[in-house]
Amino acid sequence: MGSAESQTEAFVRNFFATLSTGDLSRLRPLLHEDASWTVNASGIDGAGPKKGHKAILDDFLGPIRGIFEPGDPKVVIQRVIAQGNVAVAEARGLGRLKNGKEYNNRYAFVIEVRDGKVAALTEYLDTVHVKSLG
Repeated sequence: MGSAESQTEAFVRNFFATLSTGDLSRLRPLLHEDASWTVNASGIDGAGPKKGHKAILDDFLGPIRGIFEPGDPKVVIQRVIAQGNVAVAEARGLGRLKNGKEYNNRYAFVIEVRDGKVAALTEYLDTVHVKSLG
């Protein structure tokens, strides 16, 4: 892959494949030291901005993954559109929660890549679906 767009798309697909493994230690090297992850929502756990590895991995993704059966959820990329070092990914989040309920959410992610790592990620999701599972 030669162009910046194809490199960004390949990185984003790899990032979500790594996230889907559930092994957050493998995700750490894919995040810039000062990375930010913003869940653009309100009224749900995890909403709002997080900055840095600890806030993203330990305080946000770890607890969220903890409500799911081991290995879930999976992020299934449906489409990636990249321009330079920014990509937009349309995806589904699929899995089963520990309470037995099925998770099937729709996402859009805007990802800025810097130095081959995620510098900023903004997540959009169906919050009505999230609230229905509580």
